[in-house]
Amino acid sequence: MPRGDKSSYTDKQKRQAEHIEDGYEKRGVSRNEAERRAWATVNKETHGGKKAGSGRGKEEDHAPSRKGGRLGGSASANRPAAERSRSAKKAARTRKRRAA
Repeated sequence: MPRGDKSSYTDKQKRQAEHIEDGYEKRGVSRNEAERRAWATVNKETHGGKKAGSGRGKEEDHAPSRKGGRLGGSASANRPAAERSRSAKKAARTRKRRAA
């Protein structure tokens, strides 16, 4: 199987990669870089392409997807303190609602 062949991935994994790629493109990342990052995220979450067979599945780990929004960086540092605080409070309310 040549490198880059996606035939061993499930339809769900392909949809996930497409959705993640769209998100990167909306943020201004180039098409090729967005695709590369999307598949890296899917691989990290689902442990690569799935093969048939009983008991071969592994639990998905969604930490890589959550990590992206938490990184912050210069864009976050350039925002006024009030705006950062408002965003943090909103995120906390969302987390609290999901936990309930």
